Amino acid sequence: MTIEASLVPPQSRRLSLAGDLKMMVGDAATITWRNLLGYIRIPEAAFFSSVQPIMFVLLFRYVFGGAIPIPGMTYVNYLIPGIFVQTVAFGAVGTSIGLAQDLHTGLVERFRALPMSRSAVLAGRTVADLVRNVFVVLIITGVGFAVGFRLHASVLAFIAGLGVLLLFSYALSWGFALIGLLAPNAETAQVMSFPILFPLTFASPAFVPVSSMPSWLQGFANNQPVGVVVNTTRVLMNGGPVGSLAWKAVAWSFGILIVLGPLAVRRYRRAS
Repeated sequence: MTIEASLVPPQSRRLSLAGDLKMMVGDAATITWRNLLGYIRIPEAAFFSSVQPIMFVLLFRYVFGGAIPIPGMTYVNYLIPGIFVQTVAFGAVGTSIGLAQDLHTGLVERFRALPMSRSAVLAGRTVADLVRNVFVVLIITGVGFAVGFRLHASVLAFIAGLGVLLLFSYALSWGFALIGLLAPNAETAQVMSFPILFPLTFASPAFVPVSSMPSWLQGFANNQPVGVVVNTTRVLMNGGPVGSLAWKAVAWSFGILIVLGPLAVRRYRRAS
């Protein structure tokens, strides 16, 4: 502690910290609303971000579903939790693209000229994308029930599964925020994101049983973050013993936040 800081009464320091926190929350809420208005004013973006997971549901349900036997449950009940996780994982690409675009169009420089919290831009972007994910998940839930998905667990268990899913989506948004800040432009941010997402999404139990994969791939598929979250949401939504799966899913989400969140903030401060 410096001499100047030691001369400040503790009560004043607490008031200053409270004021800084209040400003950060207010600024983050403003940026969140700004990003949500962007979705409202460009409804085509929200529409097409919802069409892709719907197409995956219909494709796997009616084209591939008949060729993929699942012991103990219908394929549609196996599929929908995987579609949930795939949807929020692919949605995280929007975070990287949006931040790269804001950074390289000069918008961040305008924010720097304002008396606002530096972390508000990242927090506002990730919270807005979380709200978008809630909207898309609700749509996929409705589509799932329309094509035959049925609950075999309690409503609370289903909601818990959605909670695990949305926590993971928020963590991924921070991870892909880092990619957006590292990319030289929005197009490159998209190109950088998909080589990470495709192995995690398709080398997982999202669409097919892991037992059908080569033995050397099964351990990776079950224990990488997407695989753990898929298995957790599937058990919570279809009933059965959760065991340590939920803790592993939550641990992966907080691990991503703890490691990649500070890296994204550090990169943002350097980049801006």
